[in-house]
Amino acid sequence: MERGDEFAGFVLAGGRSSRMGCDKAILEIDGVTMLDRAIDLMWSASILPAVVGSFGELPRQSGVRVIADDWPGAGPLGGIATALRESRARWSLVIACDMPYLTREWLEYLRSRAAGSEADAMVPMNERGPEPVCAVYEKCAEVVIRTALENGTRKVTDGLANLRIDYIERADWKGFDSDGFLFKNMNEPADYEDAKARLSGRATK
Repeated sequence: MERGDEFAGFVLAGGRSSRMGCDKAILEIDGVTMLDRAIDLMWSASILPAVVGSFGELPRQSGVRVIADDWPGAGPLGGIATALRESRARWSLVIACDMPYLTREWLEYLRSRAAGSEADAMVPMNERGPEPVCAVYEKCAEVVIRTALENGTRKVTDGLANLRIDYIERADWKGFDSDGFLFKNMNEPADYEDAKARLSGRATK
């Protein structure tokens, strides 16, 4: 990635999930790990991907940068800070590896929306609240997030509290989510089984 690029992509691949009972990044749908599905999705949207995390399993694809988390054990907020520290782009898309229902069209929309934004971050707003691990961050947000981490903050929404955020409301994202699953992640084995049943045979797109 050359300095001055406008957009970069990062997949957060954390460690063992207590509720799932294993590293979610290595779970497979149609023989493809969740980590590689997320990487493929970014490629399909013409976004250069990199991976941030504490790794048991590395991407199977060659040529994908793998970045050790600066804040292991600090949760997604540490992964976001690490991605922004590493990024040389103005905007960085950050997604969790355990969100199997994201689509190419949605990522393309986020990229196009960033082009005209003056915010520090663009974060979708769901019924449950913000979705900060499927969001876009301006490079300048790194300082704010890192300062929050150094002050002991671990909750993602608290770490973003001092940013200027362009919240993407339901009316803007619902058109990309005909099934109502766009931001659904996999926390428990039942979520994984459901994702396999719904997505088996369907390529990332």
